[in-house]
Amino acid sequence: MANGFHLEKCRAVITGASSGLGAEFARQLAPQADTLVLVARRAEALEAVKSELSATQAKILCCVADLATDTGRNEVLAFLEARDVKPNLLINNAGMGDYGSFTSSTAEKTRTQLELNITALTMLTHAMLPKLARPAGVINVSSLASTLPMPELAVYAASKAYVTSFSEALAIELAPQSVTVSCVCPGPTPTNFSKTAKRDDGSDTNREGQGLLRIPPSQVVGRALLALQRGEACVFPGLGASLAACLFRHVPRQIMRWLLRRRLGKE
Repeated sequence: MANGFHLEKCRAVITGASSGLGAEFARQLAPQADTLVLVARRAEALEAVKSELSATQAKILCCVADLATDTGRNEVLAFLEARDVKPNLLINNAGMGDYGSFTSSTAEKTRTQLELNITALTMLTHAMLPKLARPAGVINVSSLASTLPMPELAVYAASKAYVTSFSEALAIELAPQSVTVSCVCPGPTPTNFSKTAKRDDGSDTNREGQGLLRIPPSQVVGRALLALQRGEACVFPGLGASLAACLFRHVPRQIMRWLLRRRLGKE
């Protein structure tokens, strides 16, 4: 296990910070942080989070940017430089899903998923690493879905498998450079994820059994921050997600595909 990252007086950049897990990261860090840079597309939602945290000691800055584009990612870097912010913590939380079959998905939403879940996380990390003051920390938000091939959530699950693998590799590679990398893989969490993942026609996917794995955002974020402090490379918050991840990783793939075919057939 690598040395952990200390959160006291941290200067953090949090993506997808306008709601859900991103806003919760801001809430839990604000009492002990020096500076928080909140990044998202929705200016009003970012300002609402900033207002909520106004009584804390942290300096809160809002950066409006679309991370699914090169322009948006460059805007984040320019924002930090213009305000002379020297972060030492990057939290890659921005992401999205798409409920429904791959063949019926729109090319635009599929491309945006890949840009946000993979490209934005990878390229922002690459651009930020030379700028992070040492010792530094990186938290990447993945998903329990990263352990499975998931019909009707295929691109999302595959993109999160990338995030988990990428994060664990970086945790090893960057440890000698005084950079602690942790990946958090939550199960279903009550956020706006499901709302944005639904199709325009309101169609959904089979969520049978998710109640056993669901934990609140506060617990997910608390476990992620603890992992960073402990130097844990990958964690599955909650007993249900931890047991499920162990099961999914050890069940033979042929049996897993059979189970997933049966699940899909019930819809």
